[in-house]
Amino acid sequence: MKINYWIEFLPSAVFGRIFILLCCINASYSQQIEKVDFINVKARVKPVFKEKKVKASASYIFKILKKCDSIYLDAPDVFLLNSIDLNSEIKVVSKNKKIWLFSNFKANKTYQISFNYEATPKKALYFFNNQIWTQGQGKDTSNWLPSINDMNDKIKFNICYIIPSEKTVIANGELKSITKNEKFSEWNYEMTHPISSYLVAFAVGDFSKKIKESATGTSIELYYPTNDSLYFEPTYRFSERIFNFLENEIDVKYPWENYKQVPLHDFMYAGMENTTATFFSDTFIVDSIGFNDKNYVNVNAHELAHHWFGNLVTEHSGADHWLHEGFASYYALLAEKDIFGEDYYYWKLYQSSEQLKYLSEEGKGEALNDPKASSITFYDKGALALHILREIVGDEVFKEGVKNYLVKNQFQNVSIKDFLHEIEFIYGKSLSNFDRDWIKQTKFPYEEVYQSLMKSNFMRDYFNVLSLRPLSMSSKILDFDKILDSSNYFLSQEVVFQLQNEPISSTLPIYKKAFKTNDINIRQAIALSMNKIPSELKTDYESLLDDKSYVTQEIAFGNLCANFYLDRTKYLDKMDTVIGFRDKNIRQFWLFMALITEDYNPKKKGAYINELKKYSSSNYGYTVREKAFEHLGYLSLWDSGTLNNLIDACQHHYWRFRNFSRKLLMELCKNDIYKKQLILLNDTLDNQAQFFLNKILKEN
Repeated sequence: MKINYWIEFLPSAVFGRIFILLCCINASYSQQIEKVDFINVKARVKPVFKEKKVKASASYIFKILKKCDSIYLDAPDVFLLNSIDLNSEIKVVSKNKKIWLFSNFKANKTYQISFNYEATPKKALYFFNNQIWTQGQGKDTSNWLPSINDMNDKIKFNICYIIPSEKTVIANGELKSITKNEKFSEWNYEMTHPISSYLVAFAVGDFSKKIKESATGTSIELYYPTNDSLYFEPTYRFSERIFNFLENEIDVKYPWENYKQVPLHDFMYAGMENTTATFFSDTFIVDSIGFNDKNYVNVNAHELAHHWFGNLVTEHSGADHWLHEGFASYYALLAEKDIFGEDYYYWKLYQSSEQLKYLSEEGKGEALNDPKASSITFYDKGALALHILREIVGDEVFKEGVKNYLVKNQFQNVSIKDFLHEIEFIYGKSLSNFDRDWIKQTKFPYEEVYQSLMKSNFMRDYFNVLSLRPLSMSSKILDFDKILDSSNYFLSQEVVFQLQNEPISSTLPIYKKAFKTNDINIRQAIALSMNKIPSELKTDYESLLDDKSYVTQEIAFGNLCANFYLDRTKYLDKMDTVIGFRDKNIRQFWLFMALITEDYNPKKKGAYINELKKYSSSNYGYTVREKAFEHLGYLSLWDSGTLNNLIDACQHHYWRFRNFSRKLLMELCKNDIYKKQLILLNDTLDNQAQFFLNKILKEN
């Protein structure tokens, strides 16, 4: 029932007291954590696909820390139905995006309250044709599960999910039981330890899984869409190795019941470290070729590292966010170092330092303790800070300090000072200079990073190659020849980039040798840097179409078609069956090239157009749709169907794709022909889409 209706039946004295308290609600928000400790949540959650809502019941156990007469749960999109026990001494009221609990609460006493509710979340819970998933980053979980939007309040969550029988649900904790009938199944997940509410999550869909086991016996459940079984190995390549490496490197056993990973449709982040259940974008589902260009390794390691740094030990406030992202980025880089080698590790540090140096010189440097700092600060500068700190104190001190920090503060909240204190205690010296230069200073300490990089033989060699840039080709040709004989593709890539804009007469031997290395990274550097293809290298360049890299193939295909128009049919025939990444990058580009090549398969043009239009629909992920819209725009292939798909995209949950679509729609509205088409579509749209379209039309 509506809460206002329910209030009518409360005793007048109780209602009077509630009214007075509601008037004072805003003044009491900040005092919440001082008054109450929520201990346990038991909930039954039933997602309703068609209505895009959840129907649920929840029971909360909490301890009052200070005598008070009201406490609350955050619940911005929750519609309270009723308290399960209306005779309870606790009265439940929904107000100001919160569920308020009123009673004469006594200090050091434990209470329990239960209620039924519905939620139609505007964010945090997303519905698709065959998937449901949550994303509670920051403070959004309360949109579907009344909880506390404060990382300092850790609660043990035990949740039963009621879903269609044919579906699978992945959630936090250990799956205790599955109860099924003809239509629905109940999946009971329980957690042993408390977590912050932003880490609560579940995903529903058509998934299969393979179970691995870590060296220390932790179950690793690797999920995949049932129809994507062929992509399992390259997608999850090195997963067990990463888990074992991090557990050994951190030297604190993985602290949770199990570890699950699941790729999700249209997930708006690369990954999210929900405790025991990492969610990641299905764009990382790749084949063996795709692995060479765009693999899940870094995201895999980053989100797993968060299970110690963020989930086990959680920041106290935004000023301590480095303790999450900097640490996860650093340990992910260490895992990549274990897999791809030390040169790769230093190369990534160098790339980050160059970006941070540039921003600092532009006056855009940020301190690590700035709660409003950008991602590059928290992630990249944060990882570099830990690299430098480890060099300052030494491996032994660093590892022991990190271990003590995690063990001492497990399942608690911490500040940067807490971490530095543990390192200083083992180190026996002050880290005030590090705190000043890396935590509090906005200027990026590039010179310190440079000196660190120079400890690497590889980086010294790389800087030497960079120093050749101003020299004439004739004076460095012998050096280039020797570098290509080495096995280091980072150095060889720099050689290739230095060949740009030089006459082919002086560079041909080096190009020939670079092609013959058969190293996909060196050959990709050629594809990236050579727009004008000399006839002397035509055959060599054509061989790039067969490289085990979708990035290289797409670039080479485009450049060959542009440079050798008479051979375009040959290139189109060769690339006809290549799809590329999850976003169908090569297939969509192929369709574009086939359509602009007048004499290519004229009888199939209609089929090509229909296929390209199809990729703009909501049946495909936003990465596919964005490319489709770009190609449709270049080709002016807008009709009622594609325009309708574009309007739909303007309501998408992922803000980057939504903003891209809205900008494109506004441009189309400036064209009278398309504007008329959009006006005709108006009556076919739902209310939300109509409102948005009318607003755009009025502005244009």
